[in-house]
Amino acid sequence: MSLQTPIEVLIQQARKQQAPAQKELYERYKGAMFAVCRRYIRDESEAEDVFIQAFYKIFIHLADFKGTGSFKGWARRIMVNECLMYLRKQHNLHLTVALTDNEMDVSENQEEDYPYTYDELMGVIDLLPTGYRTVFNLYVLEEYKHREIAEMLGISINTSKSQFILAKKKILDILVKKNKDQKGLKENGR
Repeated sequence: MSLQTPIEVLIQQARKQQAPAQKELYERYKGAMFAVCRRYIRDESEAEDVFIQAFYKIFIHLADFKGTGSFKGWARRIMVNECLMYLRKQHNLHLTVALTDNEMDVSENQEEDYPYTYDELMGVIDLLPTGYRTVFNLYVLEEYKHREIAEMLGISINTSKSQFILAKKKILDILVKKNKDQKGLKENGR
């Protein structure tokens, strides 16, 4: 097998428990799928545990993949669901305060355009509290609607919205502080 093997062929072979095909599927998608886990789970070793469990589920449920969408998208959904199950067990995602409609309207209009790299933004997202980070990832990176996020996490739609708004505010606060700190270092000649 090689990286040129069509995904459909790999999936058919992996469904038949052919180890080389399973290994190639794993090798093709491990980087992207582990990145998904790390966006939700701060601790690397815990993220690895969830990643391994999710990949196990991917192989166990290959027969469920119908081929109507991309395999990567299907596998990603399993990764996200495993991360959410882990977070539900480890963190109380339900104890959050929802903003009023008035607060949401004001906060949503405070978007700024800052030129930060992907790695800088991912680093800042990693600093967010679990609830903020989870909702932010689901809304921005996974493109779920607040209704879907609320159902997935067992929270209200307004709580999902407020967690997202508070996450954006926290991200901006961290980036602004980081920017000020860097300017201060430059002014002091460091």
